[in-house]
Amino acid sequence: MTEARELLDLARRRKAMIATAESCTGGLIAGAITDVPGSSDIFDRGFVTYSNAAKRQMLGVREATLAAHGAVSEEVAREMAEGALRHSEADLAVSVTGIAGPGGSEHKPEGRVCFGLARRGGPTRTETVEFGPLGRARVRAASVDHALGLLIAALRD
Repeated sequence: MTEARELLDLARRRKAMIATAESCTGGLIAGAITDVPGSSDIFDRGFVTYSNAAKRQMLGVREATLAAHGAVSEEVAREMAEGALRHSEADLAVSVTGIAGPGGSEHKPEGRVCFGLARRGGPTRTETVEFGPLGRARVRAASVDHALGLLIAALRD
């Protein structure tokens, strides 16, 4: 069973709606979910917030957070996930922001991706995964898989 199919089945059983807030994946997480027939039962909406302006305007990410930590940070991932919940009918939201490549810097290398997972009525979790310089397509694909795994794990709790 694919991760997206498993997510659909679990979310249906829990009667949970899902939202996504994506930067470096550019909508690929939402795409993976909506590739599964019947996903309208559990998928509310996706926010593609590639620019900092979009993060601020669509999700309410604070300028101060962006200035202090940069877009690729757990702090921004937290605000993205929480903003997706605030601006949707979802019970659970996942966010992703990172450096897919090519490029990066000494402090924010290629393959660094920060994730947020917000649950209505519960604490928000964040984490950073260092996928390494796998190349843009592979970092994005790994980020999608990881985000789906986070949603599945949250629904199993």
